[in-house]
Amino acid sequence: MLPALILLALASPAGAQCYADYKAKQDNPLRLHYGVAQVPDSACSKGGAAAALAPRLAAGGWTLLNIVSVFGPDKLDSKKASAGGYFLRY
Repeated sequence: MLPALILLALASPAGAQCYADYKAKQDNPLRLHYGVAQVPDSACSKGGAAAALAPRLAAGGWTLLNIVSVFGPDKLDSKKASAGGYFLRY
């Protein structure tokens, strides 16, 4: 029974969470914002986060300028105040 439980646990997703903080803009008039978004674990790199996040921002009328960093849930609270209304919005 124990080996079966171990195999089941290893087959389950790790449950890791990945987040990216980014800068985006809108034109006419120029507007900028800093935000934090969750990205898939498979996109947990600057390039992967950019590919995952750019279409979501574009759907809201924003253009991704850059990914500042990618990080885990341990740093999420420290970025909440800076992101304001763009915290986990996209």
